[in-house]
Amino acid sequence: MPAATPASLAATSAAPGVWARFFDGDVWHSFRSSPMAMGAAIVALVCMFVAAFAGFVAPHNPFDLATLELGDSMLPPAWLEGGRAKYLLGTDEQGRDVFSALMYGARISLLISGASVVVSVLLGVSLGLLAGYAGGRVDAFIMRICDVMLSFPSILIALLIAGVGRALFPSAHDSLAFGVLILAIALPGWVQYARTVRGSTMVERNKEYVQAARVVGVPPTRIMLRHVLPNVLGPVLVLATIHVATAIQTEATLSFLGVGMSPTSPSLGTFISEGQKQLFSGAWWLVIFPGTMLLLIALSINLFGDWLRDALNPKLR
Repeated sequence: MPAATPASLAATSAAPGVWARFFDGDVWHSFRSSPMAMGAAIVALVCMFVAAFAGFVAPHNPFDLATLELGDSMLPPAWLEGGRAKYLLGTDEQGRDVFSALMYGARISLLISGASVVVSVLLGVSLGLLAGYAGGRVDAFIMRICDVMLSFPSILIALLIAGVGRALFPSAHDSLAFGVLILAIALPGWVQYARTVRGSTMVERNKEYVQAARVVGVPPTRIMLRHVLPNVLGPVLVLATIHVATAIQTEATLSFLGVGMSPTSPSLGTFISEGQKQLFSGAWWLVIFPGTMLLLIALSINLFGDWLRDALNPKLR
């Protein structure tokens, strides 16, 4: 029998890959043993898939004016009297297929909420890391800004930003309205990330590995980014997951109040806002179905975030 070479021994004793460690870890085991987490993840992934690939999955393009037929406007769902099979969930006052419009609207809502969460995370983590590591006047200044932001309701700040943006650019294109919505949702949301990261950074900066990095002359910026930041991202991941659902609801609220996307490029909130105008005429499907879609997305992400918070908490293992 041939003797084992050093190379073969090294290959045999090599540590498993990242995915192998993940599937053998506690988080994956907790996910597999939680029907609620699996169900929430499946619903969220399905909603995200149909939103991302609405151009391929949707049976109609509700924004293609050449395909719209005003004679098909305000049709009820297909299973009701007067409905048509090609319009599963009915049509709106412009003859747009509600089923297809929900997919396109969900894409806009998810893009706005996802982009606003990214902006909030980048701003909040950066300021929280700086405040927690630097301390002193820098910490006090950033925390006072957080206190001021927390003293106002987040929806009021979002309405103020959106109103100022609309006033400065009254004839703005939808792309500018898209940016205003992202900013309006992101600015009130960065505070919780900053406070969370600050607290974790204040704990980490006194540990031995940070002290050792200081002794050998590692620059503070490198210490924060390479050593401290990876150890404070766990709570941020949980917050970001839950914040996506909150951002979707905030976007829907702003759109319902008339400061969201225009009816020509509607999000789920705009659909609900436009649909409630037709509610008393009996067109209940213009409110119920967009509201149900919004509820499914927000609820599934919230449930998944709740599971993730427990799964990443070592005290609950």
